Amino acid sequence: MRYVTGMHALNLGNRSSTPGDWHFSAMDWTKPMLLDTDSSPFGMYDISYCEVPTKGVMPVAGHVRACLDLIEQGLYGSAQGMKDNFLDNPLTDVPVMEHVLMLHNRSDWKDIDRFMGQEYLCPWLDYKAKHLKKETA
Repeated sequence: MRYVTGMHALNLGNRSSTPGDWHFSAMDWTKPMLLDTDSSPFGMYDISYCEVPTKGVMPVAGHVRACLDLIEQGLYGSAQGMKDNFLDNPLTDVPVMEHVLMLHNRSDWKDIDRFMGQEYLCPWLDYKAKHLKKETA
């Protein structure tokens, strides 16, 4: 299923637990970033239906999923600051880390790991050490 994600999705959706982005009027809504759940390592995680300008009601990534998609797509510049700006909720830390760790066998893991280290600092290092150790034991 194709869904809206990335910066477009960060400008939509429920803001009760995460603020998302605030540049709604600067977005080109005629060409939102679309990905397909069938080719995503995250499947249907954090996708819901939402009104999209110029498109109507469509599947849209939640703020956590939009950030995960930016990381998975290697769009680190767009994802930069996600922890403190787009998500800004400690309850999102573990779900983000759980899903990012699913990417650890990819060829670009070093870039993903570096990005996560910059965003989450020691909590990422601790989480990664604890959970990657389980997998390799």
